[in-house]
Amino acid sequence: MFFTGLAYAMGAKGEGGGGGFAGLIPLLLMFVVFYFILIRPQQKTAKKHQEFVKNLKMGERVVTSGGLHGTVTGLTETTVTLEIADKIRVKVTRSAVAGSGQEAATSETKTG
Repeated sequence: MFFTGLAYAMGAKGEGGGGGFAGLIPLLLMFVVFYFILIRPQQKTAKKHQEFVKNLKMGERVVTSGGLHGTVTGLTETTVTLEIADKIRVKVTRSAVAGSGQEAATSETKTG
């Protein structure tokens, strides 16, 4: 009995449920919200990172995604050579470079 009354209250007796397009509107609105809150900012950040990695120059201070701070001493299409201490050099892929070392240094002085 209870389920019959519940189904009747939900409109399952064949009276229509508001149409097919009206049911899609909330889904479309959720997609638009997700696009502007999550997807679009992430794409902008990724594009900015790609431009930064593409425009690396010799002598620039950088930080890798692993946390190594170093100065760029060599560049190829796929790798970057970093000098992390006197006469200690490490090769990393370009995509491993997370950002500028100058930005990391200024954030350390603010927090430390």
